Amino acid sequence: MGVIDRLNSFNEAHPWSHNDFYIPWVLRQLVGAPHSSALDVGCGTGNLLDRLAQRFDSVTGVEPDSATEQIAAARFSSHVAVRIRCSTLADVGRGESFDAITLVAVLHHLPLEETLGRLRGMLSPGGCLVIVGCYREATIVDRVFSLFALGLNPIVGFVKHRRVADKLPIEMTAPTAAPTETLEEIKRAAQAQLPGCRIRRRLFWRYSVVFTESRLASRLNSENEVVSSFDL
Repeated sequence: MGVIDRLNSFNEAHPWSHNDFYIPWVLRQLVGAPHSSALDVGCGTGNLLDRLAQRFDSVTGVEPDSATEQIAAARFSSHVAVRIRCSTLADVGRGESFDAITLVAVLHHLPLEETLGRLRGMLSPGGCLVIVGCYREATIVDRVFSLFALGLNPIVGFVKHRRVADKLPIEMTAPTAAPTETLEEIKRAAQAQLPGCRIRRRLFWRYSVVFTESRLASRLNSENEVVSSFDL
């Protein structure tokens, strides 16, 4: 058995959600946004929704996988402020707007530029869009970060779940897909659709995009500025 096979075997025995790892960070990005309504696209079983519901007056989750949506719907069946839809972003009404929109490991399932443009159009003035996404490795830097994550991943897994698991956590059972866009392609799409956004490379095969819809959006559009940097 090779090194990669051994790592995969260990990770399966000590699974943990890379997506849930970023929930506290996502919430910190929303501190300055109005707290009336939030939309979580691809909400899964609802771990981020649960935290959003503690901050926002109303929260909507859309989840296209029916089995996963049923888990989330049952979880929030008695929570009047949370609405779960078995649908896609395209099914969300054109007239709806939200103070916060979140996507965690979802954007690579959707058409990139079209989705970013639509998400911006759904933000209320002063609203915040937070994306944690996955990208396709294409450069030496990508592979260096991947190797670092490969080594760190089992350490985090062991710290979080020292006992050997007999199955995956329920939040890790939703359907997945491999990303097709590189980080450079995602940056260009963000520059075109979300001028002024902040882009970061993140650990564990992730990147982040944060965009606030300002009341001075027309000025930002004319400047067509994107702030882009990379850190841990």
